[in-house]
Amino acid sequence: MSQITRIGTGPRMSQAVIHNGTVYLAGQVGEPGTSVAEQTKAILAKIDALLAEAGSDKTRILSAQVWLADMADFAEMNAVWDAWVAPGHTPARAAGESALATPDYRVEIIVTAAL
Repeated sequence: MSQITRIGTGPRMSQAVIHNGTVYLAGQVGEPGTSVAEQTKAILAKIDALLAEAGSDKTRILSAQVWLADMADFAEMNAVWDAWVAPGHTPARAAGESALATPDYRVEIIVTAAL
């Protein structure tokens, strides 16, 4: 049976789960009530930290899902994403509009990465 490692485990969820050489991150959000750019920067910093703790990094991201409260913010989020993502290592990615946990959250990003 393959080992499962959990990082940042709480009563409802873990921030990351590692299984069979793959790291699955929970949806990451920024500081509620800040701009889309600020939330995106905070989210990407959390992703960097969680991947490092798991033994991976952004060059190993396989896929990303980006949820925006309003697709009108797509360009603002992309400006931050484009400055952060590793050239030549861009993951498969989807982006969509969704009601997030609270109206103060404007962006949520979920990634899956290889170890």
